[in-house]
Amino acid sequence: MPETSENADHDDRLAARADGLKEAWAATLEDMDALAEEYEADGWTTLTIPAGHTATEAPDSGDEGRFGLVYVIPDNYAEEFSDAFENGGFPQYDVFRNESHGQVFLVTLLADPDSETAVFVAGGFERRGSRPLMGAASEAEAMYTHLQTLDGTRLGSFEHDDPEKFFPATDYDAVR
Repeated sequence: MPETSENADHDDRLAARADGLKEAWAATLEDMDALAEEYEADGWTTLTIPAGHTATEAPDSGDEGRFGLVYVIPDNYAEEFSDAFENGGFPQYDVFRNESHGQVFLVTLLADPDSETAVFVAGGFERRGSRPLMGAASEAEAMYTHLQTLDGTRLGSFEHDDPEKFFPATDYDAVR
């Protein structure tokens, strides 16, 4: 007789959550590609980067008081991103966010109108672990995006003046 779980409902919930998270991630990547296509249609050069990992980093948990979202990007995107970063200032940004099963999925757009270059970075983080970062961003009235490789090589950092774009409104309002 095959083994069965003593808690089939728990196993079903875990499987449903995993399926939901996979679907949300796939939708995030599709959204990123669609946004990039819109910019390309307007003549911009684009780079789309699916982060291998995204972490919320509060000032007391990171290096030298650094805080923000830390996107760990695969090495095969590092050189192309570094080239774009060296050539542009990326003074404009936007955030496209969705949530599923307690996970926040987002695409961060970094735009340099002078060179008409747009970098889109997709990632996700657990909503429940973001409160310390929200508090720091609210207090500083700024948010940061950091891109680095798995070995910790820092590729670029960006300051944003509207932290609310990065978090669900109800969470952000609660830390103010």
